[in-house]
Amino acid sequence: MKTLFDTTWENVLLIIASAIGIYLAIIILTRISGKRSFSKMSSFDFAMTVAVGSIVATTILSSSVKLIEGIIGLIAIYGLQISIALARRKKSIQELVDNSPLLLMDGEKIIDANLLKARVTEGDLRSKLREANVTDLQQIKAVVFETTGDISVLHKKDDKPLSLWIMQDVMRA
Repeated sequence: MKTLFDTTWENVLLIIASAIGIYLAIIILTRISGKRSFSKMSSFDFAMTVAVGSIVATTILSSSVKLIEGIIGLIAIYGLQISIALARRKKSIQELVDNSPLLLMDGEKIIDANLLKARVTEGDLRSKLREANVTDLQQIKAVVFETTGDISVLHKKDDKPLSLWIMQDVMRA
């Protein structure tokens, strides 16, 4: 038990110095690459967030990883993020990297096959509908399982159809 709390002032100072260095590196790299670095727009963005967290923790707490090595790792991850973000402008890369949004409800009709694909239960769906202040199924124009894992509820305000542009990438079945 004693080894859990046993350390030296030198180790404490090294951890603090590593934390400050890696923190400043993240701020600088995020300013360079943009806020998208920590968005949750695609599975690649999620992987970026996890990788950065792992590099930060390892650099700060592991005596075997030097601060400069952690910063080089961060630069590599941020470089990948920027490269993929630029490459995603091509449809083939976008299809490879991003998930497709999935239609869960078309008006009042629940699309059971898509609930199954998204691994969303009817209970999950009802919860999201309540969150979106739906009090009657007639208020729903569409419910979409987004690429981020969020569920969007599009309300019916009139009898106009949904814009094709808004529903462009949404998989219907």
